[in-house]
Amino acid sequence: MRVLVVTAVPAEADAVLAGLGRGPGSPAPVRELPLPGYLLRRHECPAPGDTEPATPGAFRAVDVLSAGVGPAAAAAGTAAALTAAALTGQPYGLVVSAGIGGGFPGTAPPGSVVVADAVVAADLGAQTPDGFLPVDRLGFGRSVHLPPMDTARRIAEALGGAGLDVALAPVLTVSTVTGGAARAAELAARHPGAGAEAMEGFGVAEAAAVHGLPVLEIRTVSNPVGPRDRTAWRIPEALAALTDAFGTLAGPTATAAFRALAGAGTGRLDGTGDGGGSGTGDGGGSGAGSGSTGGGSGDSTGSGGDSGGSSGTGCGGVPVTRTRQAREAREEHRTDHPQQQGRSSA
Repeated sequence: MRVLVVTAVPAEADAVLAGLGRGPGSPAPVRELPLPGYLLRRHECPAPGDTEPATPGAFRAVDVLSAGVGPAAAAAGTAAALTAAALTGQPYGLVVSAGIGGGFPGTAPPGSVVVADAVVAADLGAQTPDGFLPVDRLGFGRSVHLPPMDTARRIAEALGGAGLDVALAPVLTVSTVTGGAARAAELAARHPGAGAEAMEGFGVAEAAAVHGLPVLEIRTVSNPVGPRDRTAWRIPEALAALTDAFGTLAGPTATAAFRALAGAGTGRLDGTGDGGGSGTGDGGGSGAGSGSTGGGSGDSTGSGGDSGGSSGTGCGGVPVTRTRQAREAREEHRTDHPQQQGRSSA
């Protein structure tokens, strides 16, 4: 499966490529691909001399695009890369928005990773005397894309199993970064359980939806969402966490999640056709009981391997944070606002 990872700036792309370089068969060659106006680089996944047939769902190439800052630039760059690949007869099977961002206190501290269970356009809409109305409430388009839930959950569990601090939660896309306590409180109230704020995810998801492709968003946290305090920024640490995250994703445990996604063969963006149950787990606990994340209410003290189906057994019983509010918010988006959800008709 060919994967397109979209970042805003080259520093994020460098961190992603450094992580991919830790995978099996690495160091692998990285080469620049022609895409006018953009920096697009390919990580060749097979080891030199690898003659084995590609495993379904395994990465055979990961292309990493630096598309620019903000949702418009992200959408334009992603669309350009996806269209170019389709025209050459080598389309992508998955799109990932990746980079650093702000984390909501209480859910995602600096240095942690947020895997999106919803990609939300948080400031696309209108201000009214009664408050903010998202664009779909105005009768135009959509404001939420839902990644394939089973895949997102498995990835979060794999990252947690590698020792990273992980939250499975909505990631908000904004055109203006939050710089004050009042705005942070407003966003947190409007989007209960939100994990992170960034500027590109929704644009990437819109372009992926046009091509009928599933989308994921992975963010590492450089600063708290709230008052703008440069002394609290931890950008090098966030970039290092991004490298660690993609180093894990290049390994066999996370690859199983992508294999399941490829095997589903639906191209749906709403998480309804990716195989595996969504379960009823509502916490991030690593003990026995219902602390598994979205994987059922079974024992979460598993001793290894990737989580499968709806058994609720995680990767070694790793703690993955997913708040009850985030889960309920996601279900509300699915049932009450189907017009918001990015999906293909395939």
